[in-house]
Formats: sequence, structure tokens, C-alpha cells
Amino acid sequence: MSKQYTISQLAHAADIPTTTVRYYERVGLIDPEVRSGGNYRLYSEESLRKLKFIRAAQAIGFTLDDVKDLLAAPSNTAASCREVQSLIEKRLDEVGSRLKDLRHVQRVLKASLEKCRDTELADCCHVIETLRETSGAG
Repeated sequence: MSKQYTISQLAHAADIPTTTVRYYERVGLIDPEVRSGGNYRLYSEESLRKLKFIRAAQAIGFTLDDVKDLLAAPSNTAASCREVQSLIEKRLDEVGSRLKDLRHVQRVLKASLEKCRDTELADCCHVIETLRETSGAG
């Protein structure tokens, strides 16, 4: 018989909080295999493998919706490879967009820092004044 885990044992084995396991169960990513006599959820080694898969997929940028698709796709078929490629292309586009946004934020912050350093001895902070004017607070 394979090892069975309670939710806390499973969370500990996967190195994640129990709240995360409960969330993944709520959104349909994992399910307990059985209930114990005391009505505890019991999970198998397969659940542990799924949790590790989910965390690994998230670590490289896949969303939970992507993970659902990946878990549902048959492995080792050309169709599943094309699906994965499509997901990767989509994530790459999003990463590119976020990087563009971050580069803009970086430029604005650098310019603000230079302005702060240039006006450091003035009676007011140029950045705070600009933000107040922009937001209408002031």
C-alpha cells in the first residue's frame, strides 16, 4: 500500500503552507484520494508529485490555469507539445511586456533620484511636490 498523507503531512513534504494545499484543492488542482475514519482528507504520493509539479511550473512563470491545462494534457504527444509551446509563447510575451514596464519604471526612478540629488539642499522635495501635483493632493 502506498503512503498516505494528511493535509499537514502533505504540505510539509511539499514544503508549502497547508493553506496553499487547501487552495489548490478548492480550485481543482488536487483532490484527496480518501477520507480517514476520523474524516481527515488523505492524499497519496501522486498528490505530492502534483504539488511539486505545480510549484515547479509556477516557478518558471506558468499560471494556475496553465497548470490545469498542463495536468490535463496527455504527455508525449505532438499535440501536447504544441499546447506547451503555445503556453510558453504566451508567457514570454507577458514577461516581455512586464520587462518593458519595469524598464520604464527604472528610468523614471533614476530620473527622480537625480532630481532629488540635484535639489537636495532646497526647501522641498521635488519628487513629493510632483507627485502631489499629479495626484491633485496638496
